[in-house]
Amino acid sequence: MGWIEHLSELEPLEDVEFDAELVARMEAAQTASLSRPIRFSTPTFKEFETSDVKGCGKNSFPAFSITAAGCALNCDHCQKKILEPMIPATKPEMLDQKVRDLIMLQDLKGFLLSGGSNKRNEINYDRYFPIIEGLKRDFPELQIAIHTALTDEASAKRMEAAGVDTAMMDVIGAQETINQVYNLDRSVDDFEATLAALTATGMNISPHIVIGLHYGKLLGEQYALEMIGRYPVEALVLVVIMPFYAKPGTFTTPSTKDVGEIFLQSRQILPDRQVLLGCARPAGMHKRITDAYAVMAGIDGIAFPAEGALGVAEAIGRPVNQEHACCSIKLGTAKPLTQMSAA
Repeated sequence: MGWIEHLSELEPLEDVEFDAELVARMEAAQTASLSRPIRFSTPTFKEFETSDVKGCGKNSFPAFSITAAGCALNCDHCQKKILEPMIPATKPEMLDQKVRDLIMLQDLKGFLLSGGSNKRNEINYDRYFPIIEGLKRDFPELQIAIHTALTDEASAKRMEAAGVDTAMMDVIGAQETINQVYNLDRSVDDFEATLAALTATGMNISPHIVIGLHYGKLLGEQYALEMIGRYPVEALVLVVIMPFYAKPGTFTTPSTKDVGEIFLQSRQILPDRQVLLGCARPAGMHKRITDAYAVMAGIDGIAFPAEGALGVAEAIGRPVNQEHACCSIKLGTAKPLTQMSAA
């Protein structure tokens, strides 16, 4: 029985129309995909539960924003709404106190530091670095991830010196997207320069690509993949544009087939790197199909997996682990999902 037949037998996917040719190509590459365990990440950015996978009841890996919900760039695709669920930490002492409280009260394992950028797509974290340094001194096992935006070598070195473990950035491969969607007067070369600066440090680097960022159309994703392939990144995080964040009528939703094609390209271009599907992607049936394609394409991890994702993994023979952390950072505590369910 082929994979397309297996899909039709899974209750959450029984009425779904998959692209048979795309599934066949994924199945043809199964030697590479089946040898890779898949990690389901369920961080505490939001409450989460499906019939297959349970969320984490503790605040073990929260996200903080140093600008609260504010962002000067206000890109067309985001409209600052991605920042809203994050915990405000607009002063360094706020971050320090909240992190220490969560360590003591809720066994916090790590956190993500983020924020809105200025009009040059930069975030100034300098006043937070002494806090990070102090937290890492007092809690050496604490894992700290940071969204860098565009930065330079000196700033990247300061992040490393403070004790940041994982740095993340968006990589855009089309100048039109930078200008029109980000409303930004920077170049594709600026994004590659940031990637070069970050990978020159000892931090783990996890760049992000937003599939369909150009108003729902594919433009520049393959070049972004090739750019990332030139640098020693720890992992690539793929997310899918979410048009409901944007002004009505400005974006379309990328087809699940287009998304699946990028999954296959990423696996081919980055065969020896971790490729992960991050939190942001359209909900509903689109998410179920997307996540099924991610499992079949050999993607290494999925954040907040959809109904049916576990069934697809079991049907094609991929082992599954679960971890309550941001998909870009590994805490070393992942367990087989069957063990998680039995606990």
